[in-house]
Amino acid sequence: MKKIAFFLCWMPFVATAATNDCATRTTVPDDVMNLHQVINMGLCRNPQTAAAYMAAESARLSKNAGYSAYLPAVNASASAGRDWKNKEWGDWSYGASLSASWLIFDFGKRLSDLNQLAATWRATGFDYDESVQNYVYGLIGAYYNLLNADADVTAAESLRTVAKTAHDTASKKYKAGSVARADVLKAETTLATRELELERAKNNREIAKGTLLTKMSFPANQEITIADMPKEFGSVSENRTIDELLAQAKKTRPDLLRATANKDAAWHRRNGAFLKNLPSISATGSIGWNDDKIDSFARTSRTSGSIGIRASMPIFAGFANLYDLRGAQVNYERAEMQERTARDNADLDVFSAYQNYKTAQTVLKQTQTLLESATESERVTSGMYKVGRATMLDWQQAQSELVDAQKQNNAAKYDVFTKRAAVALAVGDIRAGLDKGDETNE
Repeated sequence: MKKIAFFLCWMPFVATAATNDCATRTTVPDDVMNLHQVINMGLCRNPQTAAAYMAAESARLSKNAGYSAYLPAVNASASAGRDWKNKEWGDWSYGASLSASWLIFDFGKRLSDLNQLAATWRATGFDYDESVQNYVYGLIGAYYNLLNADADVTAAESLRTVAKTAHDTASKKYKAGSVARADVLKAETTLATRELELERAKNNREIAKGTLLTKMSFPANQEITIADMPKEFGSVSENRTIDELLAQAKKTRPDLLRATANKDAAWHRRNGAFLKNLPSISATGSIGWNDDKIDSFARTSRTSGSIGIRASMPIFAGFANLYDLRGAQVNYERAEMQERTARDNADLDVFSAYQNYKTAQTVLKQTQTLLESATESERVTSGMYKVGRATMLDWQQAQSELVDAQKQNNAAKYDVFTKRAAVALAVGDIRAGLDKGDETNE
């Protein structure tokens, strides 16, 4: 039961969000929403995770129903009838009965069946947990994509201002007769390109915004304001070794735990198929009451009952039990192979996510250096052009390099957040990753 508690760790998120009107509201909150608020709102409204939770709840109720095999079974019946004899109806006769049976011993088949239902419940719970984590990861990606799109719009507006400054400078110098008309035309072309890039950036931001809203089950044409992430992120102190991540994945990754639970369920199912061929012993008892008219003047009432012990054992069922046992054995072996496959896939996922995260950290540092260099280069080149020591082509080249550096830095910044979430998803503990993100933000 310790394993099943892991997927329930998400229930406080859902429960907290469910205390307000998140499930029924039709508009996005006007306040600035941080990542946790977006996730809570999405979990409250998402039908996919709600359906997965209902499947887990159904499995839990089926498991609880398995306890009924340990309790007596009681049945009641009542009857009333008339006979038709010699072309006439007889008198009414009445009866009632109450019977009970209680399985005393079955060589552990009830326990095996109950363990199978419990393992299936755990597997369904881990399936719910995986659905939640995948949905949260999708929300995280959409959140960072919108932040990246916002940063691209801001950068495009800044670069358009730079291009406008270059155009105004070239126009003044042309009127003063210090540069040729070609400089003005080049500046106009650059300005038009930056305005086009700004419109594309705005369009990409609208698409990113609509994607996030859709994942939160809101109409894509609404507005949402989200908070930016911390400037400093991805420090060496928060990194763990690959061996530590692999060890944690074996404890917390939902698909691994689900595969293990499915294997346990298959083992108990095979055990139950074998135990079904063994005898079972039950205690039985019944009591009945009948009211029959014997002749036209007398009526008799009688009560009867019985108690006993019944033993039963299947002898031959057309080889069905034999084939069921063999099929259960094959299913158990298949579940073992699926567990091994899940373990291998988990190792690869953790290793790949770990390497991608470390690479993203390195790329971020490199793009920051590149952006600082490109910004300084554009500033120096613009000054040199104003005093006649650089050409418009040089300034345009510096602006182009600044554009590329800004875009690469924006993408690298939010790619670090996404790759970090991918590591948490691969390990199977994405909530802990979000909690650490909050500490960094603070």
